Amino acid sequence: MNKFNINAFAIAIGLAFSTGAMAQTMSKEQYKSSKDGIAAEYKSAKEACGSLSGNANDICEAQASGKEKVARAELRAKYKPSVDARYKVRIARADADYAVAKEKCDDQGGNVKDVCVEKAKADAVAAKADAKARMKTAKANKEAAETSGAANDKAMTKGVNARNDAQSDKRDADYAVAKEKCDTFAGDTKSNCMNDAKARFGKS
Repeated sequence: MNKFNINAFAIAIGLAFSTGAMAQTMSKEQYKSSKDGIAAEYKSAKEACGSLSGNANDICEAQASGKEKVARAELRAKYKPSVDARYKVRIARADADYAVAKEKCDDQGGNVKDVCVEKAKADAVAAKADAKARMKTAKANKEAAETSGAANDKAMTKGVNARNDAQSDKRDADYAVAKEKCDTFAGDTKSNCMNDAKARFGKS
């Protein structure tokens, strides 16, 4: 199956799970109805993948599953809005993107596939680190708004620390990708590659 058909299925799945038009507040009945709708759309999207074969089918099913999980997380966030709920939406998106990216790596082989997988992991780590930083910052800001000016300084510190943690996680993930790329070399070339990677990402 060519890329055009795979992309067509991806677009169809995305439209099927679109929840952007939902109201910000909803009743329990509306929530249940929307939840049932997501389940039905997932079943339909998965059945549509049946016309594909091999890795194209795996990618399609990963896209369908990821869209369904993201749609559920978004629905819960709209039904009961909170910082944690928004965080879970971002994590669901990161997991969904990683699952699809990893399946796409199966079209590769050897070190190219290894690098592809490490890049997918790095992107997931970065997305989750950003999600965690935003959650911690939002919670800290909320605490600051409810307390005194001294708490505001504390909130700012927490926000800075959260962003620093996120940068550290991203740096470690990018270093893993760089190391994997160095495996394509041997001898002094590989050693120089590793030394360069260590220097760029502050590793000893």
